Amino acid sequence: MPATRRPRKSLGQHFLRDRRIVHRIVDAADIQADDIIVEIGPGRGALTKSIVEVANSVILIEFDEDLVADLTERYADNPSVRVAHADARTLSTSDLPEIGDRPYKVIGNLPYYAAAPIVRNLLEQTHQPELLVVMLQREVAREMTAQPGKMGLLSVATHLYAEPRTVCQAPPRAFTPRPKVHSTVIKLNVRERPAVEFESVDLFFTLARAGFAAPRKTLAGSLAVGFSKKPTDFAGLIEEAGLDPRQRPATLSMDDWGALYARWHSAAASA
Repeated sequence: MPATRRPRKSLGQHFLRDRRIVHRIVDAADIQADDIIVEIGPGRGALTKSIVEVANSVILIEFDEDLVADLTERYADNPSVRVAHADARTLSTSDLPEIGDRPYKVIGNLPYYAAAPIVRNLLEQTHQPELLVVMLQREVAREMTAQPGKMGLLSVATHLYAEPRTVCQAPPRAFTPRPKVHSTVIKLNVRERPAVEFESVDLFFTLARAGFAAPRKTLAGSLAVGFSKKPTDFAGLIEEAGLDPRQRPATLSMDDWGALYARWHSAAASA
């Protein structure tokens, strides 16, 4: 890529340049020669170079048309690499014929403004990746990896489909240009099935969103705000799920959400 090209602020471009962090990302993904790797937002190719050295099938998903052209030219003679111009927030793996029904891994330095939608889109695919290793804004990474006691809606949405952990931190100096925030690399090992059994993911998130409608209130109080009812309308239901109506929504584990959903759905079905 021409050195004179400037990052586009409108796309939140901060290109990774710290080789130590590149190696941490690649190591966390445990890339094998026969892996299919989907890299989201390859940018100037700092990660791409290390991925291509190992994997025999690499799909680069880039939103910036200029970078698509640069990457296409760079890897024109490498049949193992394909560059796709696409928005990872709406990308469907059914549009990537290299994958088919085969396992695949996702790696990426995600733009801050689109990171959460990208991760959720990937986790909600019919054919999910087996793992993701992605760079996020530190605060978003903290919420995704949070454990009971500090969980929010994004935590629940992440833990529903994956087991997340922190890989490493990335200070502003690891990028060019330097962002104003710190970043974190996380690894998401995708579950074989969601952590909660549900009839509809939309129904589950109807309950979860209501549960965090007023996160500083008690669980009963937050559900009351979310469903525009009284806290007393939920106290018995919460107790029947084996939970305390006075606990905060952030304290619930995924097992707790599963029990609460089962009791709520049963009550709604019999109403």
